Amino acid sequence: MNQASSGPGDTAHSDTAVRRRAPAAERNRDAILSVLERVLPRSGVVLEIASGTGQHAAHCAAALPGIVWQPSDPDADARDSIAAWRAHAGLANLNAPLALDVLNDDWGIGHVAAIVCINMIHIAPWEAAESLFRCAGARLSAGGVLYLYGPYRRNGAHTAPSNEAFDQQLRARDPRWGVRDLEAVAALGEEAGLTLVETVAMPANNFSVVFEKRA
Repeated sequence: MNQASSGPGDTAHSDTAVRRRAPAAERNRDAILSVLERVLPRSGVVLEIASGTGQHAAHCAAALPGIVWQPSDPDADARDSIAAWRAHAGLANLNAPLALDVLNDDWGIGHVAAIVCINMIHIAPWEAAESLFRCAGARLSAGGVLYLYGPYRRNGAHTAPSNEAFDQQLRARDPRWGVRDLEAVAALGEEAGLTLVETVAMPANNFSVVFEKRA
């Protein structure tokens, strides 16, 4: 957007255009927040991996004023949307997005109080989940939280026919993608020093999965 050639009305219109909206984020944001309010620390930096549109970042930062919310995304267009949501929200505790690729161990950030990752590991190769846990284990202090949200298989089986169909769609788009086995994800946590402490059934056959860094 060329700010120099835009009047106030044009700027507002452009901001709205840049601010992407995902219907799923609109639907699930309050259910996710209800869990985050309970499991996240009361203060410190919370790093969000793969923030996407930025809707969750703006919503959670507004509801959790004691936390500094740090969004991130590897995609430049997504970061533009996040930045637009940040400007629209005008929140002091919502940072500018980082250009963070989860597959790169250099995340450009040190220790954080918690890490949040919504709807990523099934729309990425398994290596992304491995890197997420490895880097989370290195950046969380004892008691730090890693929160995941999305669909999972349990004991090798889908939890709903809709999830099975979704899994097939994902694998058709990219054979490296797919709904993950919760037990395999928990095993990654154990390897990284993170214990699965809670699994919460969520709307639309999703789960909130909460890990805690061991002392």
